Amino acid sequence: MQDPTLPAVHHATGIFRPPYFWVTVGTCALVFLAAFESLAVTTIMPLVSRELNGGNLYALAFAGPLATGVIGMVGAGNWSDRRGPALPLYASVALFGAGLLVAGTSVSMPMLVSGRLVQGFGGGALTVALYVLVARFYPGTLHPRIFAAFSAAWVVPSLVGPVAAGVVAQVFSWHWVFLGVVGLVIPALAMIVPVLRGLDPPEPAGGAEGNLPPWAPARLGWAALAALAVLGLNLSAGLSIPAFPPAKALLAVAAVVLALAAVRPLVPAGTLRARRGLPSVILSRGLASAAFFGAEVYLPYLLIDQFGFPPTLAGVTLTGGALAWAGAAAVQGRMGPRLEHRRAVRVGSLMVLAAILLALAAAGLHWPAAVAIAGWVLAGGGMGLLYPRLSVMTLALSSKDNEGFNSSAMSIADSLGGALSLAATGIVFAAFTTAVQSFAGVFAFTAALGLAAVLVAPRVTGRQGAAG
Repeated sequence: MQDPTLPAVHHATGIFRPPYFWVTVGTCALVFLAAFESLAVTTIMPLVSRELNGGNLYALAFAGPLATGVIGMVGAGNWSDRRGPALPLYASVALFGAGLLVAGTSVSMPMLVSGRLVQGFGGGALTVALYVLVARFYPGTLHPRIFAAFSAAWVVPSLVGPVAAGVVAQVFSWHWVFLGVVGLVIPALAMIVPVLRGLDPPEPAGGAEGNLPPWAPARLGWAALAALAVLGLNLSAGLSIPAFPPAKALLAVAAVVLALAAVRPLVPAGTLRARRGLPSVILSRGLASAAFFGAEVYLPYLLIDQFGFPPTLAGVTLTGGALAWAGAAAVQGRMGPRLEHRRAVRVGSLMVLAAILLALAAAGLHWPAAVAIAGWVLAGGGMGLLYPRLSVMTLALSSKDNEGFNSSAMSIADSLGGALSLAATGIVFAAFTTAVQSFAGVFAFTAALGLAAVLVAPRVTGRQGAAG
């Protein structure tokens, strides 16, 4: 029986054919540039920190954009539901570019962090606006393909971004890693402008403003609180109070509870309880992000510390996962309705869990490094299967009035899931006395998250969830 969330099959041209070609190129370019900037900064930040004497703000330069991005997601979602994606997309690109300009012209670390905060706000809003644009412009039958293209646009920078950023910083200056992207964002947006002009904003029934989805300032407040909780969890990893040793653990638990309480109004009702349908789609996205990214950052560390790999070779393992992600995303996009959404999510979740268990075996049972390396290719393939399908399901289970809210919820699940997992794994890693125990603890923790994703996966089909 066909998955009930799949759109009816009808003839549709490809995403790289008229009338979709320029919109596909422009949207993928924006996704690519946002991903490139996120990954490139990792390469140049040690140099920036040293030049600007900003070691004390190093962590904030990474955590800050993630936090402000959550606020941008909520704002863009609410705005898109009221007026369509055009104005939120213009505003998000302007903020993203402004943040890059401030960061690229920085003469002090506080100035650079300020730019990164603005950049993160715009980047978070940009993601949501693009998702609503996809919902309004592309037919449902093309959603698997456009989201596969988004996955590829996000994965490719992981192959070239760090190296390209290093070359630019060495040949020119680290400033151009930020400034160079600004010049590319403008033509990418220009490709989409003709379509944005033709997208009518939601029309209230009878012309009454009161019939539009309302502004939701309270959601922005909850988003800010969730962002602060994420920052608090990150900061708790470096906390040390000799007179009260449990302080770190208590602060971490409080931050997680606060983040979950704050995120509840920002996602469909029943998400934290894994209610069948859209709530479980959103929860699956967050759990998959938490499991995958929480484990991924420790895999090269494991190979270097326990198996003696040089850093370059250790990084190749992540390249294999990235290629598998892009390949699997392309395959599921071509299969379309022949691969049911729920099956794609279940198989993808099982692949991610299996890969983390292989990494756990390599760390705790001293299995060969090749086991963990091959496993991470499996993990990338799993994410390539489930990520685009969860995006497709989110839009399929949305109405025109809540596409922005639901797209925002999915992006928030991505960001908060990964951020909370990364902060928690840092605490787990530091809690053990030997390296073997630390790595095993991290992979055991992320495996538990992967198992939760597997258990929730069968619940992704069902009736539409409500916001609240």
